[in-house]
Amino acid sequence: MPSRPDTDDPRLGDVSEGRILQAILTRTPAASHTLIGPGDDAAVIATPSGSVVATTDTLVHGPDFRLAWSSGYDLGWKAAAVNLADVAAMGARPTALLVALAVPRELRLSFVERLADGFRDACASLAPGCAVVGGDLTVSDVLTVAVTALGDLEGRVAVTRSGARAGDVIAVAGELGHAARGLAVLFGRFRDGDVPVPVDPAKLASGESAALAAQLRPAPPIGLGAVAATAGATAMMDVSDGLAIDARRMAAASGVTIALDRSRLGDDPERALAGGEDHALLATFPEGTLPPGFRVIGSVRARGEEDLLCNDVPVDLSGWDPYRDWDSVAG
Repeated sequence: MPSRPDTDDPRLGDVSEGRILQAILTRTPAASHTLIGPGDDAAVIATPSGSVVATTDTLVHGPDFRLAWSSGYDLGWKAAAVNLADVAAMGARPTALLVALAVPRELRLSFVERLADGFRDACASLAPGCAVVGGDLTVSDVLTVAVTALGDLEGRVAVTRSGARAGDVIAVAGELGHAARGLAVLFGRFRDGDVPVPVDPAKLASGESAALAAQLRPAPPIGLGAVAATAGATAMMDVSDGLAIDARRMAAASGVTIALDRSRLGDDPERALAGGEDHALLATFPEGTLPPGFRVIGSVRARGEEDLLCNDVPVDLSGWDPYRDWDSVAG
């Protein structure tokens, strides 16, 4: 996209809050469940089923993204996708997003325009009918995007992570390990010392562009959350911190042991187990009820000594923990 002259693309510190909000809201359509949208103190969203699924997630510059690697569009898309996946993991259909932005004065107006475009396009692609319906805007030295997502169960019972039963199969919809591969490419190749540098597409090997897209602009199978719930999923969750840690969480909540089949975890089982930010849907189903879009990766057993096994061996891998794993010196 051609750069705009500075007079047409001012620093945020040089324009009013009203102009920034106008730039965002003119790029985001109304959600299909919106009764009252932006412009009042709060939005009003219809809830046909009588219940609301609500979740929130925050992306902070540093531990969650780097502006050297993520465009405004990428950031808007990812912030939408990670929240939409949490709604889908409950068996609900996303209906609305509330977005709170804390934005440095030095950023340009075009950045928040592209951010809004990312939100708009992610909703249109992953969860048609869902859109940004409101939020908040403030100034900060650290760019922060906090999103609250709402969803409607449409008469279904919410699928929690605590319902897995011995004899169920455990299955996944979406990719495992691709986002972690993308992150490894960024940290391994696109830094000058500890300083992130922009990605040079010419330096990407086969398959790495797709891995970077999985990391920077994930496309989880949002619609399959409702499909899984309708098919009778007994437990479900979003794989955000890595298959190993999230499957352990499901096993612990359900009081069972989850046994994974290593041969079904793809070409790089270690990365599939340990990598985070896939935002795939992990679900358990009674035998014979697996819906299209899900693939079996193991089984659920009566509770044993371990939460999680892989080929009958305890899994000692863990996923992403920002308090343990983020190194501020490393960018």
